[in-house]
Amino acid sequence: MADHKNTTQTALSLDAQLPRIQQGLDALGIHTPGGAQALARYGAMLLEQNQVMNLTAITDPDQVVDLHFLDCAALLTIGEDFKNKTLIDVGTGAGFPGLPLKILEPSLTVTLLDSLGKRVSWLETVCKALSLDNVTCLHARGEEQAHEAGYRDGFDFAVSRAVASLEVLSELCLPYVKVGGKFWAMKSVDSAGEVDRAARAIAKLGGRLLPRVDYVIPGAGVSHRVVVAEKVSPTPQGYPRRWARIQKSPL
Repeated sequence: MADHKNTTQTALSLDAQLPRIQQGLDALGIHTPGGAQALARYGAMLLEQNQVMNLTAITDPDQVVDLHFLDCAALLTIGEDFKNKTLIDVGTGAGFPGLPLKILEPSLTVTLLDSLGKRVSWLETVCKALSLDNVTCLHARGEEQAHEAGYRDGFDFAVSRAVASLEVLSELCLPYVKVGGKFWAMKSVDSAGEVDRAARAIAKLGGRLLPRVDYVIPGAGVSHRVVVAEKVSPTPQGYPRRWARIQKSPL
């Protein structure tokens, strides 16, 4: 009975956030039919599952809206054309940012990659509940899957919101990107030093840094940054290296 009560309260709390979600999307200029409702249902499933699985440290419904949904949605406003593109989210965790991007731009073909099978199984459940097509929930290690045919140089975009240094994220993500595509790393606005340190690694992996994009999450007053790297040449063979090597000797 207690579990049912908690689940009901969670669903109601996210339903109550519908106006907040819609206002935030309107402020970003994102107008996807049913998008706010789908995000609210996703959020309810997230907070319900978080009671038995570590998916997010953010459990306040307002903060789920601001720091998960609207933060991810802001990527759609950085001046890129997402329509009918392919995107891989490396280290997606609870689905951020790949799943909100798919919800709000349904024409995207999205791969959600994570190394924890339980998370991937839950993401499959969410995608089914939301009737999302052209989403692959992939249980794999990022540094290994990047060597597989169809994945290496296979995506228009790679994105990561994972907590890791930009040198590490670049080695994990850039090999997935087609020449002419882009890698986006979601970072804090005080990441200038980290970006400068990663410039050499990005160049070695076939990328070049483009101007970073700072944005403010609507209604939250929080500023975040997207670091952008364009793929200008194929990533040399041998990258990404084994995980232990990446950690021990970042590029």
